[in-house]
Amino acid sequence: MRKIEEAIKKIRGIDKDLLKEAQARLDGLTKPPGSLGRLEELAQRVVAITRDKNPRIQNKVIFTLAGDHGVVEEGVSAYPQEVTAQMVYNFLKGGAGINVLARHVGARVVVADVGVASDLEKHQALIVRKIGYGTRNMVKGPAMTKEEAVRSMETGMEIFESEFTKGIDIIGTGEMGIGNTTPSSAIAAAFTGYGVEKVTGRGTGVNDEALNNKIAVIQKALKANKPDAQDALDVLAKVGGFEIGGLAGIIIAAAARNIPVVIDGFISGAAALIAYHLEPKIKDYLIASHCSVECGHKVVLDHIGLKPLLDLNLRLGEGTGAALGINLVEAAVKIMTQMATFKDAEVSEGISQEVQA
Repeated sequence: MRKIEEAIKKIRGIDKDLLKEAQARLDGLTKPPGSLGRLEELAQRVVAITRDKNPRIQNKVIFTLAGDHGVVEEGVSAYPQEVTAQMVYNFLKGGAGINVLARHVGARVVVADVGVASDLEKHQALIVRKIGYGTRNMVKGPAMTKEEAVRSMETGMEIFESEFTKGIDIIGTGEMGIGNTTPSSAIAAAFTGYGVEKVTGRGTGVNDEALNNKIAVIQKALKANKPDAQDALDVLAKVGGFEIGGLAGIIIAAAARNIPVVIDGFISGAAALIAYHLEPKIKDYLIASHCSVECGHKVVLDHIGLKPLLDLNLRLGEGTGAALGINLVEAAVKIMTQMATFKDAEVSEGISQEVQA
């Protein structure tokens, strides 16, 4: 726990003077003020997060953490648990959606097993930091112990720190874990106070009967465990997942290093919710790449106070939305740092127009 506390102490609120300086610079570029909308907002945010007036988005890393969930025995997923391991192999072969989109935006994908329910074959690109062979069934008791919850977060922090030595300018969060929309819905309900039915979607595509069962399962888990919304680690331990805790740790470690964090979909949102409730200043370091089809995702983003960049009906996870978000952030930074000013381009500036009463 000390490692988490020490990292949190390093997280500062962003410098609002830098936001103003970045906006003044953007206003001097060859365009009407504010005409590039949220791209300008993104450029400002990156300057304030990194505390660098001339930031570069060169080293892009997407962390895709994998873990299994004991609650799948309750029939909450359309896919069997072994698909988690199979998809990890697909990531390592470069054949998954995240691999395609990461290549497209020039990002490196870091794949880590933090809780897959089987032993995976050794691979030079696979980080194995297994906390357990999947979580326990949260309907029957806590998904993990408090110690395991802490370890999941510390493991995520350690994975980030190891990669940070290789160079990181921005990160994206992604995951793989059959059944993980179920703990994510439980986390969302616990923190936001929304009814389970309002934050639970179809995940991998379950039918109406299975969706009703999924809602009932989450309600049972919350009733059985009574997670304390005032204690983020209690929520994580009782109804979370190893990959969710790992991503929360990565988010905290990145914020402590002044690195922008582009979060993916619902499960990444649940991890951000854990990190946010441990340290609310983390909100300033988060960029929501998109709003998922999962109904709970919008609830999570609204609770934190984040406005998504895209709404493309995505629900794959893996970090796919984060890859697209990183692409937009990079474009925004390039606008600010590469576009000519009126003075440089010898272009006449607009005439100041006073608003008349």
